[in-house]
Amino acid sequence: MLEGLTGVISGIISGMGMGGGTILITILVCFLSVDQKVAQAVNLVFFIPTSLVATIVNKKNKQIDWKLAIPIAVLGAIGAFAGAFIATKIEVGMLRKLFAIFLILIAIFEAYSWYKKYIKKN
Repeated sequence: MLEGLTGVISGIISGMGMGGGTILITILVCFLSVDQKVAQAVNLVFFIPTSLVATIVNKKNKQIDWKLAIPIAVLGAIGAFAGAFIATKIEVGMLRKLFAIFLILIAIFEAYSWYKKYIKKN
């Protein structure tokens, strides 16, 4: 049951372009006791169909700047290859710590952005 709910929530967030993989990995590791490396591999498989569907919908709505998207996609693929290679060489405990630091940095950035938009209002 939790696996299905996880897929639906992650898919919705991915379709909105907000990184459903972050949610997926977190739920798999924290709530379903999946090994970090397995969770990251599952995320990669999850990413293919969700990104394909989101790309089709956004292309249909003419919301993709291909001149911007193509170089980013190519360089992202190169970075993904490098990241996957590095991840296979890192111990699981260190990988978990790096992922936690990443999540904390994202949370700080989002909190600061929210603060600037709603509290500070320059």
